Amino acid sequence: MRFERASGVLLHPTSLPGPYGIGDIGPSAFQFVDWLAASGCRLWQLLPLGPTGFGDSPYQCFSAFAGNPYLISPDFLLRDDLLHPDDLAAIPDFPSDKVDYGRIIPWKLNLLERAFIGFKSAPRPVRQEYERFCAENVSWLQDYALFMALKEANGGGAWGGWPELLRKRDSDTLAEAGQRHADAVERFTFYQFAFYRQWSALREHAHQRGIQIIGDIPIFVAYDSADVWANPELFYLDEMGQPTVVAGVPPDYFSRTGQLWGNPLYRWDVLKKREYDWWIARFRATLKQVDIVRLDHFRGFAGYWEIPAGSSTAETGRWVPGPGEDFLSSVETALGDDSTGIGAGLPIIAEDLGEITPDVIELREQFDLPGMKILQFAFSGPDNAFLPHNYPVNCVTYTGTHDNDTARGWYETAPDEERDFALRYLDTNGNSFVSGLTLAAWSSVALFAIAPLQDLLGLGTEARMNFPSKLGGNWTWRLSMEELSSELQAHLRELNFLYRR
Repeated sequence: MRFERASGVLLHPTSLPGPYGIGDIGPSAFQFVDWLAASGCRLWQLLPLGPTGFGDSPYQCFSAFAGNPYLISPDFLLRDDLLHPDDLAAIPDFPSDKVDYGRIIPWKLNLLERAFIGFKSAPRPVRQEYERFCAENVSWLQDYALFMALKEANGGGAWGGWPELLRKRDSDTLAEAGQRHADAVERFTFYQFAFYRQWSALREHAHQRGIQIIGDIPIFVAYDSADVWANPELFYLDEMGQPTVVAGVPPDYFSRTGQLWGNPLYRWDVLKKREYDWWIARFRATLKQVDIVRLDHFRGFAGYWEIPAGSSTAETGRWVPGPGEDFLSSVETALGDDSTGIGAGLPIIAEDLGEITPDVIELREQFDLPGMKILQFAFSGPDNAFLPHNYPVNCVTYTGTHDNDTARGWYETAPDEERDFALRYLDTNGNSFVSGLTLAAWSSVALFAIAPLQDLLGLGTEARMNFPSKLGGNWTWRLSMEELSSELQAHLRELNFLYRR
């Protein structure tokens, strides 16, 4: 897919401002889109939009297809007569600068249950819209809603600990469970309807303002997900339904012992026999949400790090060949034949970071996919591939990502030699390092230049989104509406004009 030169901002919806303890896809999201469009930026990049589970990570979701109900806007539920004003009369005193998941989740779920009660008496056009949504998403929605209902009935525990007949999806047992938990199944189905209804309106507004949305597909899915429970044959699991090997990466920039992600690994041989049907359905579902996909851990499609289940670190793994060209060719053919009009080529940005070998580069170049260049990784010396003078045109440059410290945080803790080289390269001083980094990204030849909003605001480590391999305390940062200033907007507009973005 041919991309045009453009710029954008990385900001997950949970970080948006608002009174309900977590950013959502309501009025503040529409205001952000308007602000972004007026800045001359044409891209909004998000993290995965799925329903988050343990650790609140958008990379560990209960489904690769479903939307996150915590992102549903109470204001729009009220507008649509699914809530009563009294339901929002006593909002807890949530912190405005971070998400307190322990407090927000039970409050939001209680609110959504009230909306579900309101939905039961909704007018017929809304019910018909709901029925159309169910019919259009039947391939994943029924399994997901039943999975969540059963999870709730089993105290929230992972499906691997459920009773055997539920774990093994005995057809009679599932039918009986579906009847017994019919109200809960409908409730979780309604949450998805409400999410997609609101998200579709927001995406349409973005398109009207000239904004394309970049989404994110994590290569792996969470073990405790509807995807693994409903499709066990696609993963390396034992007779008890437990993973035999899991995903991660070897020791790298982020961790001396590697990263032990723990996700179950795919049986690519089985997927190939099925013409990668599950993955193609996943791409199609994601491209109903977003316009461009950042394919996370792209190197895993060339070769992935396989770790024996039960390992304490990722050091004991081994490299295993991935599905490579055969997989991407199948996806390209399937998407090119879609009525979505995507056409030739894949609307994909390859997240090609980490230990990159020649086969990864060959695979990315074979499909003409732009890779990623992170400026924070650039300042070891003039030959560093992440420096703008070494860029190919077909790439996306970032000041940093959700997994990095903020630009200011990096500068304040970087080794002296890297910090010195960065200041010399950017021809700036420490006080204007962040603006110099942004200028380097925007002025580069890279097709896309993207910065996390935290970097554009010049924030420090306190605003970091994620510390890889650290449990707890991640994904919490939020901004205030006042930070989306006219001054920053004008600065971006000038950069976009000067560098034809």
